[in-house]
Amino acid sequence: MNIWIVLLMIVMTLCLYILASLLYKQVRVSVLIPVLTTTFMIVVILLLTHTSYSTYMAGGEWISKLMGPAVVALAYPLYRQRHLFKQYGLSILGSALIGVVVGMLSGVGMALVLGFSEPYIISIIPKSVTTPVALQISNNLGGEASLTSVFVMIAGFTGVILGLGCLKLFRVKNAISVGIALGISSHALGTAKALEHGEIAVSMGSLALTISAIVSSFIGPLILVAIYH
Repeated sequence: MNIWIVLLMIVMTLCLYILASLLYKQVRVSVLIPVLTTTFMIVVILLLTHTSYSTYMAGGEWISKLMGPAVVALAYPLYRQRHLFKQYGLSILGSALIGVVVGMLSGVGMALVLGFSEPYIISIIPKSVTTPVALQISNNLGGEASLTSVFVMIAGFTGVILGLGCLKLFRVKNAISVGIALGISSHALGTAKALEHGEIAVSMGSLALTISAIVSSFIGPLILVAIYH
């Protein structure tokens, strides 16, 4: 692949994200979160220029490789707020565990009701887990990585866009509760959104995201066995 195409795709993505971030800072509407806005603009540009997805990913894959280190970096605010885990550890673990189970069962239940085929059902099981872990779980269960990526994005975007509205509706204002809810429902996107609510919220989101990834690795196979055996 031409190195200039790779660089063009990387620069284009970064520039669009910067523009989307500036727009979000001015408007502060959940549906205009930078990740979603950037994704939309990239899709439009690729369609208008008749550029294939594989061509874009020649550069996009280099950005994707930064997802792992970015998720690991979320451990820093968690370390700074570690005293909260010591104080509320049982409540945090219980809430995260319930959130993971409900998230996975709700996705599978909806897929079954809508008559999805087996590959879709298997691929939707890890939808509430951050992408790198979700893809690994999906591969181990026999799912399609591409489908899982789509389901993870849908879960992340809907959780970020609708999550805060639901929390406000039920008058949930505690930073710990907000962080756990966003981390469980929207994984890395939700944890990033929690930054707007302070370091406590983002640290709890990071903790919830981590617990979700660990628990899902064990619960996913059990759900699959329960459905097809």
